This record gives sequence, structure tokens and C-alpha cells, in this order.
Amino acid sequence: MDDPDLRQLRAFVTVAEQRHFGHAAEQLAITQQAASKRIAALERELGVRLLERGPASVQLTDAGQQLLAPARAALAAGQAAVAAVRPRSAPARLDVWGHLYEPLRTVREALAAAPGLTVEVGPARDLAAVAAALVRGESAAGFGRHQPGAERELAHRLVRLEPLDAVLPADHPLARAERLRPADLAALRLVLPADPARLDFLARFGERFGVPLLPGEANLGLAHLLERVRAVPDGCTLLPAELPLAVPPGLAVRPLADPVPLYAWSLVWHRERPHPAVPALLRAFAERGRERRWLEYRPDRDWLPGADARELA
Repeated sequence: MDDPDLRQLRAFVTVAEQRHFGHAAEQLAITQQAASKRIAALERELGVRLLERGPASVQLTDAGQQLLAPARAALAAGQAAVAAVRPRSAPARLDVWGHLYEPLRTVREALAAAPGLTVEVGPARDLAAVAAALVRGESAAGFGRHQPGAERELAHRLVRLEPLDAVLPADHPLARAERLRPADLAALRLVLPADPARLDFLARFGERFGVPLLPGEANLGLAHLLERVRAVPDGCTLLPAELPLAVPPGLAVRPLADPVPLYAWSLVWHRERPHPAVPALLRAFAERGRERRWLEYRPDRDWLPGADARELA
């Protein structure tokens, strides 16, 4: 019998943790077929069945339960052996966009869950700029909002859903309510920081809940956006609920419910040439996401644009 190789063990451990071949394959940055083949080869070599493959999820057999801890230990030992002799490589570059919503809050939390991962975080203008850097091989991955119609070269994984609050003038009658429904904002105009063509989430929100849009010409930052909202008597905008925000005078922040709009953050990478750091980045976001319940979504309570909801389903 041949000894199992680390690729087989890593595929087994990842599927065992994700309980889903598709999610595990994305985390490993390989195809689902490749992950299945690695585990099938491992089962043949060991002469036991490790996983029960169901229509919706994967379950460990008794043999799989017994193998899981030793397999994790073998992977850790293999990583330590490689790190002992490998020259220190350049840090993986992670390009971040969507700065109005401060994506670095999420990136910092995720990277804190992977202290051994060396990452250089840098700003990017938008998803198109990140895609171009990934195609040129200048970046390992990107973090921000993925949107339909993005370049075909990109693969992506949704890693966080963040509730949004409404910001509106403090003297508007709606500001007297403790919380608002998205449909209530139809009495206002949604002040955008830039052209709606670059803001698919806000455009979809306005379309779904009947909120008229007031486009901006250039994204000049959060302070400028809030000043525009304050200057428009029937203006409003949306900001992440966890965004650390000192509310300027003349404005009020109110939570949204029935339903709660969720803003989706994704990790993106090159589909055909994934950087070696991508699996570790995906694990870091997944581990922190489980702790913080970043991907909690209930269709009867929350709202996502169609593409995001379909991806979760």
C-alpha cells in the first residue's frame, strides 16, 4: 500500500470540515472533481470508506472520524517541515476595494485568525482594477464586493454578509422611528457616492424597494457623502451597521428591518492560476466567519440581491 500524500489528506480534512465538496474545492482552489478524485484515491489506498456522500452534505464514517485528528496532525507536521527549509517568500498581496464601507475591518479580523500567513494589503480603485492585477499576476487575491458580469477569469467566494443602516437628516419625520423598513425609504431619495453603474448593490436596493436614486459624480469619501445627505432634505444613504461612525450633527442613523438588507463581501482570485496563498486566505475568512456568524442569512428575515441569494442557496 502506498502512503497517502499530503494533497489527499488536505482534501479529506477540508471536505470533512466543510461537509460539502463544492465549498471544500473552492477553499482548496481546485475543481470539485479533483477533490473527489483525491479522496477516492485515499480511500482506495486505506481500504476503507471515509465519507458518506449525501445529496446536500457530506458525513464522516467511523473510519473518517478516526482519521481526522491524525490527518490534521500530519498536515501540520508537513507544513512545519516545508517552512523549516523554504526561503522566506514575498508576502501575498491582497487588494481591497469598496473603501467607503471600510473593508479593512473585515480583512483585519480574518487575518488575525491566520497569524502564520504573511499578507500585504493594498488599496484598489474597484473590482475591475483588482481583476486586471490578478490577470497580470501582481496580486494573490482581492477583497470587496463581487458583482454579476465580473471578468470570467475570476473565481470568488462570498465570505461575509453585513447588515446595513439608513442615514438620513435628523429633522425628517422618519428619523423619529427607532427602526425603519426598507420600503419606508421610498419617501426619500437614496444619495449615491458615485454613478449607479458602479454601485450594483445600491441600484438593486433602490429598484427592489422603490427608493429613487440621487447619483453622485465622483466618490469623494464618506465625509462628503454624509454632507450631501445632510444637504438634501429628503436624502438618505446606507452604511454598514458595524461601521465605526461618529454621526455628524444634523444626521440620524436608524437600523433597517423587515427585511434586513445585507451587503455581501467576497474574496476573489484568478480562476486558472490561483496563488498558493488563496487556500490559506479562504480558511482564515471561513474560520473567523464561523466565529462571528458572518454568513448567517434567513430569507424570511433578510434581503440580498438575487445573485447573492442564489449563491448562498
